[in-house]
Amino acid sequence: MEHSQSVKAIRASILDIARVVDNPEDIEKNVRYIDDGLMLIANGRIEWVGNWQDGKDMVPDSVRIRSYPGKILMPGFIDTHIHYPQAEMVGAYGEQLLEWLNNYTFPTEARYKDKDYAREMSAFFLKQLLRNGTTTALVFGTVHPESVDALFEAAENINMRIIAGKVMMDRNAPDYLLDTPETSYNQTKELIEKWHKRGRLLYAITPRFAPTSSPEQLAMAGKLKQEYPDTYLHTHLCENKNEIEWVKELFPEQDGYLDVYHQHGLTGSKSVFAHCIHLEDKEWDCLHDTDSAIAFCPTSNLYLGSGLFKLQEAWQRKVKVGMGTDIGAGTTFNMLQTLNEAYKVMQLQQHRLSAFEAFYLATLGGAKSLSLDHLIGNFDIGKEADFVVIDPCSTPLQQLRFDSSKDLAEELFVLMTLGDDRSIYRTYVDGRLVYERG
Repeated sequence: MEHSQSVKAIRASILDIARVVDNPEDIEKNVRYIDDGLMLIANGRIEWVGNWQDGKDMVPDSVRIRSYPGKILMPGFIDTHIHYPQAEMVGAYGEQLLEWLNNYTFPTEARYKDKDYAREMSAFFLKQLLRNGTTTALVFGTVHPESVDALFEAAENINMRIIAGKVMMDRNAPDYLLDTPETSYNQTKELIEKWHKRGRLLYAITPRFAPTSSPEQLAMAGKLKQEYPDTYLHTHLCENKNEIEWVKELFPEQDGYLDVYHQHGLTGSKSVFAHCIHLEDKEWDCLHDTDSAIAFCPTSNLYLGSGLFKLQEAWQRKVKVGMGTDIGAGTTFNMLQTLNEAYKVMQLQQHRLSAFEAFYLATLGGAKSLSLDHLIGNFDIGKEADFVVIDPCSTPLQQLRFDSSKDLAEELFVLMTLGDDRSIYRTYVDGRLVYERG
């Protein structure tokens, strides 16, 4: 689909992080903030960013300046782990991981064999992402190819960068949700050929997690990764202690949970493992050595009682991390609320998560974890124009706290602790306005 467009000019305060960093201490010195800024966009790409006074004469007379006084322009949020079919079961009560899957998740996902139903829910899902300022997401479908076709069709209509895949699952789940090693290989191959790198769409090979894939199916996933090395691998790892023990029973010949994936060729620079709460030293080493990434999902980790992710250790071991909402064990699409919960997870481990570190993880850090930092994550010239216009005073309480904030760090901290979907004033994808707060 063609998405040509004219020049756009946006005036607001502008905030981003200048470069990928190796430790959180380097983030603040790379914060770029312009109190009265201008961004010029052409054909979906950032053409110029700077002070309003320096750039106002560059705006062609025919271009309307979209002015957002009192608002902050940020790179669009990047969600590195989310299940779109689970949006309709958010807030399911009272279980931990394995029971939650059987009692709530699997019955819900059965509906997505119906293409019309999948289309309806794909439209709802993308609208929820956009109203919460998320412009890129790494997404689980269901075992049904129809679920992936529907999601990609909806994303293609607005040229949104979505990475997604059909779940591969051939055991330890209800019969109505099982595929086989052969059908999962063939269906995934067909979906890759159809969708991967079509516009801004990318494909992720998606075994749900080790317990629901036989060694034969994981071998097929590894074969696909060999055949299509620039696709993604998206799965779960070390979320729940009972899950980890189950994996060790199912794969006694492997040296732990991550080794199951590693021995099948499923680690690497475009492999993203959700949760990673209970990693052993050798698993941290493997993630680092293979340049694999972790999706930190604080709301779901707290909701299912899974545990506290060791973000500090990830920094120390130089393992890439992005933020994940993990709808539907996660309880919000909103990245601000997700960062709020991440702060609390770190407080329980005697570490204070700064606002700069939090917003880094939700933007450029997330882009790095998806190997997309050359395209998205900050406002470098030439990058794709996905961004969000934030209202830091969307409620009376936020206004009160904003007025008493002493510097930018405190203003951003108040935003991430008090903000929610009301803080998202506008969302732009590919340089186009796709959501505006009513």
